[in-house]
Amino acid sequence: MADEYYLQNNASNSDDSESELNLSIPELKGYLSKWTNYIHGWQPRFIVLKDGTLSYYKSEQDSDFGCRGAISLQKATIKSHEFDECRFDVSIGQNVWYLRAETPEDKRNWIEVLQSYKTDYPETVSLRRHGSTISLQSNTLSTASGSSMKRVSRGLREKMHEIETYRDILYGQIETLQRYFDSLHLKSGENNPLDLGDGLKPIDFKGEAITFRETTAGVITTLQHCLDIISQKEESFKKKFDREVDRRKKAEDLYRQCKDEVMKNRNTSIPGPDLEEGPHSTIPEDEFFDAVETGLDKIEEDRQLRVRLKFQSQQSQISTTSSVFTANQETDDDKQQSEDFGTGVQARTHKLWPEIDRICTEQLDQARQGVGDGGNGWQLFADEGEMKMYRREEEVDGMVIDPLKSCHVVQGVTAREMCHYFFDPAYRNDWETTLEDVQLVDNVAPDTMVFLQTYKRIWPASQRDALFWSHMRKISDNEDQSAHDTWVVCNHSNQNEEYPPANQGKCVRIYLTVILLCQTYLPPGKDAKTATRDDLTCKITYCSTVNPGGWAPATVLRAIYKKEYPKFLKRFTGYVIEQSKNKPIMY
Repeated sequence: MADEYYLQNNASNSDDSESELNLSIPELKGYLSKWTNYIHGWQPRFIVLKDGTLSYYKSEQDSDFGCRGAISLQKATIKSHEFDECRFDVSIGQNVWYLRAETPEDKRNWIEVLQSYKTDYPETVSLRRHGSTISLQSNTLSTASGSSMKRVSRGLREKMHEIETYRDILYGQIETLQRYFDSLHLKSGENNPLDLGDGLKPIDFKGEAITFRETTAGVITTLQHCLDIISQKEESFKKKFDREVDRRKKAEDLYRQCKDEVMKNRNTSIPGPDLEEGPHSTIPEDEFFDAVETGLDKIEEDRQLRVRLKFQSQQSQISTTSSVFTANQETDDDKQQSEDFGTGVQARTHKLWPEIDRICTEQLDQARQGVGDGGNGWQLFADEGEMKMYRREEEVDGMVIDPLKSCHVVQGVTAREMCHYFFDPAYRNDWETTLEDVQLVDNVAPDTMVFLQTYKRIWPASQRDALFWSHMRKISDNEDQSAHDTWVVCNHSNQNEEYPPANQGKCVRIYLTVILLCQTYLPPGKDAKTATRDDLTCKITYCSTVNPGGWAPATVLRAIYKKEYPKFLKRFTGYVIEQSKNKPIMY
């Protein structure tokens, strides 16, 4: 629905002070999409800004029958969404309105007017009576209701003490004036009374002062009586509010149970393709992200459980584990005798070798470039100590393919160990939590393989697979002479007629280019024979460009990347450190 809005500037001249105060205050009204709940998602609502209050109605026709909710802008926070260029949020405390305009330009207009009202207009404007911050039909509670009854009562008592203080001050001023008039009366004498005009006589002031005292005393007594009534009702109000809070909590629990049930049975109970990823999907972006995030969190919980069970099993088989370490040492020593890690005639004569050699060289050059070189647009999006992650926003045909680059430093492992665990498919399921299946398509050489990886499906996203070659090599160009050694693993998508992309089949094909560049550093005076694990420092550079295919919303993809990539890199490096700590060092 088109977002139609207009500004109204009431420029009519009036003697009325309130009209003069409203002279330049804008009024804004029109349709915006408002997030309702997980089930109904975004719905069009008629939004009205008037007298410093933002109200919403189901439609413009319902605007004469009372609003469904309202927020005062005086202390509201207006925030533009980080990824969704059409969305902005208006909040006071825990009461948040998620709103979306039809276009980014409409969004900017709304935010500009809301912000200007919030910052530019005098506070006295908000003293006029506004609509209630909660209506019977509103699905949000005002933060000033119910739970703050005690604060309200305490505030009234404080105001009563202030009134009593002002009364005592006023009494003192009246007594001073009384003495002043008494002195004038005595000096004028009874035969020559002081003429004040309009029939006023000095002696009458004393009577008026007595009457004023009685009047103020009556007002204070009445206010005290009102305060006593409020205090008596306070407990009743609190009980009613507690009942409402309990009802809301039960409703939220029921909602969560229903949501969990839908997620649990998502493969059989999702009603039609419009509520999952696809070209005609109607699922809202926020709901899409929430569902994918829940699925990823569940996978991570399962991985942590497997790690704990595996650790317990290892503790009960210490002797067996020690013998495995010895066997690994012999195997690693044999492998280490070849600097080229098996690259020979078998790999160089393979039809993929020219592409492998070219892509590895290109990716190595890009990995070695700094993030600030040449104004290449890298943006820091995660900074966690030694680990820093950058991205550059790019889209192809509306699909997010943001290149990512991460720089990390870990202790206690070598570059070859890091690349070994990244390359070898025997370990991949231990650290890559989203894998469902890994199929070896072509064993080109000991250091070069072609894989078909299938990833777990996370509703509402489609299932995905990737066909790519993976190559591991040692770099001997001595470009960084301070590094003891340099190793890389490069992955790149390729085509195979026996494994074509499934256009209408089970999986959406992912296209990727990834390089893991690792360098080992030793302290001065140490070499490969004298160094211990405490002396090892491994510098890691991880670069990836991934086209996920499919129809996932751009904002959802960027939000998932921002959350999941740092977790992935920490999980992988932690896994390598754990696997290597009790084994001989592999250079």
